[in-house]
Amino acid sequence: MISFGLVTEGLTDQIVIENILAGYFDSSDLDIRQLQPERDKDNENKSTYGGWTLVFDYCKSRDFQEALQFIDYIIIQIDTDVSDDYNIPKLDENGEFTPQHLIEKVIEKFRGASGDNFYSNNLEKIIFAISVHSIECWLLPLYYDTDKKKKSQVKNCLKALNPQVDKKHKFRIDAKNPEYYRIISEPYRKHKVLMKHYAENPSLKTFIEEIQSRDIKIGDEENW
Repeated sequence: MISFGLVTEGLTDQIVIENILAGYFDSSDLDIRQLQPERDKDNENKSTYGGWTLVFDYCKSRDFQEALQFIDYIIIQIDTDVSDDYNIPKLDENGEFTPQHLIEKVIEKFRGASGDNFYSNNLEKIIFAISVHSIECWLLPLYYDTDKKKKSQVKNCLKALNPQVDKKHKFRIDAKNPEYYRIISEPYRKHKVLMKHYAENPSLKTFIEEIQSRDIKIGDEENW
């Protein structure tokens, strides 16, 4: 079975990506391994400490290099809301960078962190999930049926998402409750739903296109 490793800022990011992978491959039986942060073996709602600094630290580590020897694909996720903190500005003298331009800059940063030679040798095994500016932006297409501007929003996405989530599910996600994130991203586990909406948000679109470019085949794809 094809295996995926997740290197993310936090547990809730892993949950969203796991649901997206289930939907993309139309399978709930995927081999997904949480590399950073590690998941508590006895409690799926707990993990070790995360954060963007540990994402970079992991990609500089021997653990990362060794993981690529026994895991088929490693997905690296990071938000760009604090990209200035890891020395990537969001604009220059010409104005704000487009999501794609910003994603390219972040990928180049990871290339340097992991080492140019190592990165080049493992290029096809590394899939980037760069969420501009937060992974909550990826969920907006699920909660704004007709508002194209909201679906493609990249700023203040938590603020935009919360009222819609509260309206539908009667809770808010400010506290990063893992179970809440499972619920709000669950529709993406349906292949047709994901494929209908992924292109409506720019950085989610880039992530799905990254997966598509690998031409990964898992199980029966007759119903895609």
